[in-house]
Amino acid sequence: MKCIDCGTENKLKDRTVNQGRCLKCNHLFAFEPTSMSNIKITDPFFAKAIDDISANNTLFFTAKQLFYFLDNRLRKKSNSISQFGWLFLYLPFNFFAFSSRIGLMIVNFVFICIFVNQSNSNKLNNTSRKANAKNLQIIGGIILVGGISTSITSNSFSLFVIFVIMGMLSIYLGTRQLGRIGFLRQEFLLSPSQFKDWLDHWQRINGSILKILPSPNQENKPTTINPDVTAYSFDRLVVCDSATIAQLLIANNFHFENNCAILSITGYPQSIFDTTMQMLRRNADLKVYAVHDCNPRGIGLVHNLRTNADWFLNSEIVIIDIGLTPRQIIATKRGMFIQSSPYSAQAAKQLPEEVRQSLSAEELAWLESGNFVELESFSPQSIIKVLQKGIAGSRDLGSADSSLLLVGDTGNDMYVVQSFG
Repeated sequence: MKCIDCGTENKLKDRTVNQGRCLKCNHLFAFEPTSMSNIKITDPFFAKAIDDISANNTLFFTAKQLFYFLDNRLRKKSNSISQFGWLFLYLPFNFFAFSSRIGLMIVNFVFICIFVNQSNSNKLNNTSRKANAKNLQIIGGIILVGGISTSITSNSFSLFVIFVIMGMLSIYLGTRQLGRIGFLRQEFLLSPSQFKDWLDHWQRINGSILKILPSPNQENKPTTINPDVTAYSFDRLVVCDSATIAQLLIANNFHFENNCAILSITGYPQSIFDTTMQMLRRNADLKVYAVHDCNPRGIGLVHNLRTNADWFLNSEIVIIDIGLTPRQIIATKRGMFIQSSPYSAQAAKQLPEEVRQSLSAEELAWLESGNFVELESFSPQSIIKVLQKGIAGSRDLGSADSSLLLVGDTGNDMYVVQSFG
């Protein structure tokens, strides 16, 4: 394992003799993969994840974002076998089973079952599940060609029918799985407690991670703002459904670079919330951008902004829903980290009627199945890019080529970004 301080390669014997320290610089290793039971990581792997999620130490990120990021990297690492590596097992098994018709059918049936299970596994990422779905199509083709040839040689019509059915079934299952992979739910390989232990241990040895954000500080003390500043307003406001995302955007200077105010529906940052709202209400041309998780609470964010007296009750301002929305998740081709819970299913059924009317039957069914996607499953860079794209696309709301979809009545306009990313 390479030392992250000096770059020296340390073999297990070197690390053991030197009590887990680098042979050259004596830096203590945070992780010893040979002593880990199920999930094994190294110091360079953890350090690379931190560098990548922070865009080489230029962006702040949350602990949960790092959790998602590590979990995804571990899925790729644990399923890095070549897509066609299974052929080295499949072909020899078929060769040895060739003399027995029943044995040949059993071997192919077992491989089909394995690929169906893997293409549907909630422990794999979408790339791995897609590869297994394609393997089903490939093995189906092999069964058709090889099986038909074998049945003709054996002059057996029953064998011909069996192999045709088995091959076509495999191709059908592979095609079906490819079409639904983006909607499959996922589970973490890591547990939150395991990740916390890793993070705490890493920071004890290597010091605090520069760009990781603490929990948002909800202070009630108002901050004194220069009266000259409060005389102005903003043309844009970004409202987040959580203080965590608002803190992330502020920490990464999104408000400065995009000339907008950033608040959370929970009132973060509380020290300047009231003053900022006073400034915003002065601008009749204000545009509001909603950013939220794709769960019942997040989906209700725009409705909350419209009906809450602390926000924009009886106002005709334009609200643009950046996402996440079920519409975006259903339309996406690359898939997202979809989770599910009974609580989310119950909350979806209790959404206000106005919110339900703005959703399609497919979106409601998706939510009422308990599905949800968190914004923190995306990297800081991805969230910032999507939000910037949504703001840029809202400059000409009436244009025919706009990426925004109008929802609601005239005078109470709400626009929805059609894709997230």
